[in-house]
Amino acid sequence: MAREQFGICAEANLHGNYLLFNALDDKNAFIRAAISRLPKLFDNYAEQYSEANLIGVVAIGEAYWDEFYPQARPALLSPFPAMHSDDRVAPTNSYDIYIEIRSDRADVNHIVSTKVCHLLGNSVELIEQVQAFRFLDGRDLTGFVDGTENPQGLHRREVALVKDQDDINFAAGSYLHTQRYQHNLTLWGSLAEHEQEDVYGRTKRDNIEYDSADKPLTAHTKRTNLKDEQGKSIEIVRQSMPYGDMKRKGLFFVSYCQSPKPFEIILKSMIHGDCHGNSDHLLKYTQAETGSSFFAPSLTFLTHVTDID
Repeated sequence: MAREQFGICAEANLHGNYLLFNALDDKNAFIRAAISRLPKLFDNYAEQYSEANLIGVVAIGEAYWDEFYPQARPALLSPFPAMHSDDRVAPTNSYDIYIEIRSDRADVNHIVSTKVCHLLGNSVELIEQVQAFRFLDGRDLTGFVDGTENPQGLHRREVALVKDQDDINFAAGSYLHTQRYQHNLTLWGSLAEHEQEDVYGRTKRDNIEYDSADKPLTAHTKRTNLKDEQGKSIEIVRQSMPYGDMKRKGLFFVSYCQSPKPFEIILKSMIHGDCHGNSDHLLKYTQAETGSSFFAPSLTFLTHVTDID
């Protein structure tokens, strides 16, 4: 039975490093060998720094998958669903390898990130790195609690992981989408607190969601808390974290799911809105600057990926 990468469904951490690489030409065999060693590397450092609650996730970009593992492809792996409507944009970027390192110690993240880059060596180019952190009691930099609707407990596995009957070759893997949002906190700060709450559809201080009748159709919670035709909630597992320095601030958004479709439905609801054009007004104050699609295979797959060489 395939085992999932623990970090996909793990609880939130205090610090996160997100590393995005592109593969260099003719390095696929080396990359496969290096990636097969990453789960053991994560385990070793998790044991050495047990108080840090270290986790790691490795995922392969949609456009690189067929080079990385030409024998088989996850059934639903597809390009990032780029979208545009008026001034609301969800762009797409192509990255080959995604590595997520989270723990409760920034220094441990730095140590492990350094080891990961050393292991991959000259086979890759590091295109983007995002150092993220927990803000206050799990809030976005806008001041609102983030991830309130995240699945809890064992339900996370049901939402995030591919099931045997859906794709036996890639069971216990997960479809991953990332976006780096940059916030305009100056513009956001010009709103009164009740205006900010209307944008979210939730109170700011005590994180109480508006009653449905009181929630604007353009509220973020209205546009992202969706149900399918059978009345079942459309869910993803978020592992997002704020990032920022004195020049730019925002959210590194991370979505795991057993199918790419829920993320696409939610993003479309935000960008294009409902049938009356009610889009997500939070996008007036934040802009997605990147968007990428990956697949995070099972631990079983990762440790045997060199079998094709």
